[in-house]
Formats: sequence, structure tokens, C-alpha cells
Amino acid sequence: MSFPKVGNLAPAFSLKNQADEKISLKDFRGKKNVVVYFYPKALTPGCTTQACALRDVKQELDDRDVVVLGVSPDPVARLPKFIDKHELNFDLLSDEDHKVADKYGCWGLKKFMGKEFMGLIRTTFIVGKDGKLLLVMDKFKTKTHHEDLLTELDRLL
Repeated sequence: MSFPKVGNLAPAFSLKNQADEKISLKDFRGKKNVVVYFYPKALTPGCTTQACALRDVKQELDDRDVVVLGVSPDPVARLPKFIDKHELNFDLLSDEDHKVADKYGCWGLKKFMGKEFMGLIRTTFIVGKDGKLLLVMDKFKTKTHHEDLLTELDRLL
């Protein structure tokens, strides 16, 4: 699997959010820049660190006209627990069958504690207001993801 090409339109998707509402990437075309970040599992330590840091920079993201969408293979029912427990201020989307992760090239072979398995590879995509993919971030630490993201947004926007 490979990532979509920077400069092309980002792959379209529609997924259910924590309130069981359908959210589509095209909803933001012409209105907002979109950060689509794929994370492996709600309520786990690394994913919580990453999500809380994004929550804490919401004003900086708003100032850059950016909306955040978190995507994971979690079922819709798990998402409100993550949002409520950590007071997250952005939509989380359920990609249980990982079809969207497949389109974005971030479902693949992972290794953990000596075992290999298929799973979600933590990746962030920045999509411009025109719907085109501006950047793929696949090498970052969860603790500094938000800082790296703001730096890249300042460079791109």
C-alpha cells in the first residue's frame, strides 16, 4: 500500500462520527483546511497523548482555518467515551472495516512485541481547502505531533 500523491485530490470518504452522524471530507471543501489523522485505538496511551495535544492547540488550529478529524478502526460506540473522558473538541470517525485507511495507505503490516499483524499505521494528512493533499506526515512522535503539525501548517498555508 502507498500513500495518495501530494498535489492530487485527497481520497473522498464519508464516515460516522461519535454522534453517529455522517461526516464527509467534501463537507469542508472551499471552507476549511482539514487535518485527517489516523490513530490505532481510542483510549490507549499513545493515542490519548496525541489527541489531548491536538485538543490543547485548537485555538492555533482555528487561527489557521483548520478542522481536525481523527480516524480509527474503533466502533462508533467507543468514540464518545474517548471524547468525554478527555474532553476532546474535534470529531472522531469510525473506520471499522478500514476501507478509508486502505485508500490512504495507512493500513498495513505492523510489528509489536515480536508479533506481526495487520493494523492501522499512525499517519496524518493535511488537506487544503481545495481538497488537494498538501502533506503526508508518517514519521513523528505522539508527544510532539501537534508541534510538528503546526510547523508544517505554517510552512504550507
